Amino acid sequence: MSERSTKRGFASRPGDPDSWVRAPESSQPRPPQEDFSARLTIDVTPALRGRIKVTAFRRGMTVADMLRALLDREFPDDCGVVS
Repeated sequence: MSERSTKRGFASRPGDPDSWVRAPESSQPRPPQEDFSARLTIDVTPALRGRIKVTAFRRGMTVADMLRALLDREFPDDCGVVS
């Protein structure tokens, strides 16, 4: 039997956030349905997180899909920002 790796992988925090943000994308292939080029992390209270999850469940959606739709409504393409 092989020995387990002590190297941390999934969800480990970067040592230097600035270089992590500026680093090129990893060479791992992305699933074809994923058309998003950036990840957004926000801090919310546990109570708000619970309300978001319950609302998404009741709507039959994932939290990510529900929040993407909310952000699309609040920040439409025609909001005057040039990308």
